Amino acid sequence: MRIRHRAVAVVAAVLFAAAGSLPATAGTGAAHQRERPSAGRLSAEIRYTEYGIPHILAKDYASLGFGEGYAQAADQVCTLADGFVTLRGERARHFGADAKPDGSLSSASTNLTSDLYFRGVREAHTVEKLLAERAPLGPSTQVRDLMRGWAAGYNTWLARHEITDPACRGARWVKPVTSLDVAVRGYAVAVLAGEGRAVDALTTATPPTGGTADRSSPEAAPDPRAAARAARELFAQDRADMGSNAVAFSGATTANGRGLLLGNPHYPWQGGRRFWQAQLTVPGELDVAGGSLLGLPITSIGFNSRVAWSHTVATGVPENVYRLDLDPSDPTVYLVDGRRERMTKRTVTVAVKDGPPVTRTQWWTRYGPVLTSLGPQIPLPWTATTAYALNDPNAANLRFADTSLGFAKARSTADVRRSLERHQGLPWVNTVAADSSGHSLFTQSQLLPRVTDGLAARCSTPLGAATYPAAGLAVLDGSRRACALGRDEDAVQAGTFGPSRMPTLEDAPYVENSNDSAWLTNADRPLTGYERIFGTVAMPSSPRTRGAVQDVSALAARGGLTVRDLQRQQFADRVPVADLAAADTARACAALPGGTATASDGTAVKVGEACRVLASWDRTVGTGSRGALLFDRFWRKLSGSVPQDQLWKVPFSAADPLRTPRTLNTAVPVFATALADAVRELGRAGIGLDEPLGAHQFVVRNGKRVPVPGGTEALGVWNKVDSRWDAPAGGYTEVVTGSSHVQAVGWDGGRCPVARTLLTYSQSSNPNSAHYADQTRLFSRGEWVTFRFCERDIRSSPALRVVRVRG
Repeated sequence: MRIRHRAVAVVAAVLFAAAGSLPATAGTGAAHQRERPSAGRLSAEIRYTEYGIPHILAKDYASLGFGEGYAQAADQVCTLADGFVTLRGERARHFGADAKPDGSLSSASTNLTSDLYFRGVREAHTVEKLLAERAPLGPSTQVRDLMRGWAAGYNTWLARHEITDPACRGARWVKPVTSLDVAVRGYAVAVLAGEGRAVDALTTATPPTGGTADRSSPEAAPDPRAAARAARELFAQDRADMGSNAVAFSGATTANGRGLLLGNPHYPWQGGRRFWQAQLTVPGELDVAGGSLLGLPITSIGFNSRVAWSHTVATGVPENVYRLDLDPSDPTVYLVDGRRERMTKRTVTVAVKDGPPVTRTQWWTRYGPVLTSLGPQIPLPWTATTAYALNDPNAANLRFADTSLGFAKARSTADVRRSLERHQGLPWVNTVAADSSGHSLFTQSQLLPRVTDGLAARCSTPLGAATYPAAGLAVLDGSRRACALGRDEDAVQAGTFGPSRMPTLEDAPYVENSNDSAWLTNADRPLTGYERIFGTVAMPSSPRTRGAVQDVSALAARGGLTVRDLQRQQFADRVPVADLAAADTARACAALPGGTATASDGTAVKVGEACRVLASWDRTVGTGSRGALLFDRFWRKLSGSVPQDQLWKVPFSAADPLRTPRTLNTAVPVFATALADAVRELGRAGIGLDEPLGAHQFVVRNGKRVPVPGGTEALGVWNKVDSRWDAPAGGYTEVVTGSSHVQAVGWDGGRCPVARTLLTYSQSSNPNSAHYADQTRLFSRGEWVTFRFCERDIRSSPALRVVRVRG
């Protein structure tokens, strides 16, 4: 079936192919296929090189967006279209109310709550109001042009091509989009960690009836201690579906005095938070390459001829909660300094497949929406006298694209900082950057509510007094104007921190982050003095942070570094936890009486072979590593059942954060049980204890297994992958999240950056595309793409195909 939309102006493409065939999603034809172009102002040239990487050349920003929207649709039309269904609030209409979205644009547990939220955003004209703001509060003209062009390019591809991806071939929900749809996608990304985290709770919040208990009832008041534990879990990195590593080395450590950057974001391998790789060029104005989150019109992480940057998910908590004191006669009226303020009522109706429309009411306050929980374990009950509202400053932030555009134009790390200071648009990430002059930069310049430790001390509720020190989640007294957030003089947006308050480290020999706080960005120059909402100081780090800082500090001390060293770091696949625990595990295993351990069900299990396998394991998680799978399954069982303060004999010391805690406590009773359970689990699955990891950690692409290297968060592996365990199917059979758009970048004094990149899950999600699994196979082998940045390199590509589009 050919999908056409009459409302879209007919667009033509002149296609030239130097070698190879057209992308599968763009149809097939002769090597030199021509279609007569029609008149129009938007035009772009898309030059495809190896692995389907497009280099998009355009005369202005609108045309650049046009080319990018066209090329993204060619690779990812079904994933994009599914996301636009979400953003229009039409999932229940097409897919049913109770089905679950993919989670890429919010945490909604059902299509119904997703639709109620996004229809509410649309009907309140939230994004239109942000678009109406003048820059820097609102988008620049260049970003507006990119969004307008992106929508036109996407629509043009739909009008001209038949969809071959079975995920949406012939689907009626694949429709043209507007520039507003593109802007709403950017908004959804901005609020992912705030309102997007609380979609279910804010779309189902209902005022209490006369029978609802008031806050004097024990059942109505949240338990502070339980909430503190739940808040730590809610914001714990090992439970997140996104993370990252990034390191920048200054010229003091490199072979040529220029900077180096290795970026390794850990993002979902399926759905709308995939990266898509491209180079974007407006001659004399912009020339940048890297990865964009799908549907966003500018490079999210990347590099140009002078600077490279990456992001890591930050520890700052980008929202806070206000407790409201209600008018006893009306639970939809709250009091501020004794004065009554009525909540704003938003009634939203969504269509439902095979059923009548559903209408729900949402309640909004001066602080934000009323919600009844934050995560499943932090109840925030709406009683006759108390309610809670969520303050998410990113709900007024449409500045991520302008911040990224500033990075794309930067000529130095100083320019990167200037873009952050001007736009202040990063919602939930840190920035790590290096430049060709040898500078390095780390900054936690994310948009956070201006909750100072002093404000939290003065205004925290009993609940907030527990959750703020435990997890950085402030719960403030909303009944007092004195508890308002205030404004820093250098803040673009009221109620947020200004750039001068952000943890920042410049020109250190190395700066590294692996999703812990800014404290250990450089072990020799620890960062302190920031507010608790940014993160912790002098607290235990994750195994991944410990291993990463050990590795990069050793590299910096050695010196003479090149891009090749970055490549080796990415695929070293060292297991830091194994260096701490594998030898102790093997010795304790060998000492078990009779070579037997008791499983959790009381069964005796022979573990002698396991002891020998663990003793000879190379302590890596490469695809050929023997013993890695056994240790992985054992460690998940052990660490998941033993508190950290009991797992190690030597406790954490802030004076020695990279070497503590250490020395595995093999005397804990569950040690032998975890070992026995792991051995029996593998045996029952028919998996040999010493079989190579890649035989049982893999993805299946077009019916063929592709071995996957790397390891999970619990093991502390830099090259992180989290996969689904399916023992009957042979092991870890699909990667859920992990290494995604990896880039190793440096400079050699020429005009072209030295860049090696890897999009681990490949460029297209269409199984009929030639670029559905080609880079995945590279990832399996530990190989890289040599990125063609300069014109001479693009033109000399043996895979060059040129597509010219006009609209």
